[in-house]
Amino acid sequence: MDELGARAAALVARYPRHARLRRVGTSRAGSPLLLLSVGHGSRQVLVVGGPHANEPVGGATALRLAERAVADPRLTEGADATWNLLLCVDPDGLRRNEGWLTGPYTLGRYARNFFRPGFLEQPEWLPDGPDRATLPETRTLLALQDELRPFLQCSLHGVDVGGGFVELTHELPGLAQRISHTAARLGIPRELGAYDTLYWPDLGPAVYRIPPPRRGDLTAAITEAAVDSTWCHPRRHGTVTAVVEAPMWGVAAVADDSPPVDRDGVLRTVSRTLRHDTRRLRRVLARLRPHLAAVPEAAHLLAPVDDYLLVCPRLADEWDPDTDDRTDRSLPPMNTSHLVALRLAGRRLSLRTAGLLHQLVTRTGGDPAGVLAELDRLVDEGCADYRDGCGAHWIPVGRQVEYQTRVVLAAFELAGRRAAAGARSGEPGRGSEAAVPMHRD
Repeated sequence: MDELGARAAALVARYPRHARLRRVGTSRAGSPLLLLSVGHGSRQVLVVGGPHANEPVGGATALRLAERAVADPRLTEGADATWNLLLCVDPDGLRRNEGWLTGPYTLGRYARNFFRPGFLEQPEWLPDGPDRATLPETRTLLALQDELRPFLQCSLHGVDVGGGFVELTHELPGLAQRISHTAARLGIPRELGAYDTLYWPDLGPAVYRIPPPRRGDLTAAITEAAVDSTWCHPRRHGTVTAVVEAPMWGVAAVADDSPPVDRDGVLRTVSRTLRHDTRRLRRVLARLRPHLAAVPEAAHLLAPVDDYLLVCPRLADEWDPDTDDRTDRSLPPMNTSHLVALRLAGRRLSLRTAGLLHQLVTRTGGDPAGVLAELDRLVDEGCADYRDGCGAHWIPVGRQVEYQTRVVLAAFELAGRRAAAGARSGEPGRGSEAAVPMHRD
């Protein structure tokens, strides 16, 4: 986290006429929220790094974009544009991931040092709407959106295991082709059936339309995220939001759009595995919880654990073809990539929960509940399934950053054309359309 600020300051020192750095807010723990701006154009771009604590690639991408904007006047003066790059919107969460950020980059090291806050502590999520946002990070982001009124907002996310894809609030014709070309050049698998977008319209391969939000109660919000978000908030300004996902570990099968051989059989296996892992994790938590009263920051680790253990059985029911999940919503047509994505998502949820519990145990200074061996088995099983069962392979950071950078630049060009053409900025308001399931995984 400190390196991001230092590198941004160094860039401003080298190019004081073109770049500037300012503190636009303060995190809950007192860390500065830094905005790096490049250019002096009247048309604003807002790039949001680090929206999820375990997704560090966005900070490096923001710096790469700043360097490109300084070096290429076509991105600033030539487009009458200013690039505003929020280096990290959740610096406190990012610091809690520092145990794996310096490498070596193995699935086991990542899992045992993973952190992501509970659903209610994620800055882009607005469960009670923008007027009742409580997190200082969220309020800072909302204020920036209303100050800048950007024609384009890019939220830089990372997929831990899977492939790259983009979610849009407005259609950008041609983006899917650009992504296809970039992904092929850089060896990044495109996720053609992303779990996050299971019920969303496709705008092209690996490009999905974010439906307008609708309200839901807290229980529905946790499982479906039927709420507003900072992705949709600037629609009132005509802003196009692009959520750009770049994978850390790639899985080639997420790009397989062939018909599945045994859809229901795969879904039963995924659901059964998720239920089995959830039962194991609940037993571990029940044994461990009485020993956590004196553990520093136990609440920060327990909040996402409780969220995941609430969500897991509901998702298992939603995916199981033999179970009525009481939502009156059937699964959409699926290709092989959808089934691979659900397999990855089920493992992701149990692996993250096991990793968080593993950290809680180590912070007790011993193993007072005698659960460490079981947690190690859960982590090792999940990592082996990713590595050996799904073929997950590490994608070097430089390629992750370059992929994300090129996708943002493509969105910049296409959104600029859209704005220049005088595209209608109004969008339907809240209604009965599909909910916005904000990255449940």
